[in-house]
Amino acid sequence: MSTELTVFLVVAAVLAAVTLGVAVVLLIRLVRTRRALRRAGLPVERQWVFWGAVAYLLLPADLLPDPVYLDDIGVLLLALRSMRSAADGPPAPGR
Repeated sequence: MSTELTVFLVVAAVLAAVTLGVAVVLLIRLVRTRRALRRAGLPVERQWVFWGAVAYLLLPADLLPDPVYLDDIGVLLLALRSMRSAADGPPAPGR
């Protein structure tokens, strides 16, 4: 195997590992957010967002091939943002 190919494969493997790590961290944050919302007594009306994001991360069908986790990261970020906005809720009267 040539040196250039070896370097390319190592760099590709490191990038795939880093993006997978980011996806896992975001999944952990999503689960923690869901738990915090439940503990706070807020109804988690957008449970489909949570389960949809988890399913998209785990299922093999993706918009981009699995070594590229950018679409998975995007779905997790959108779900996390959606759940955070549900926690904020509408502003209280008089504010």
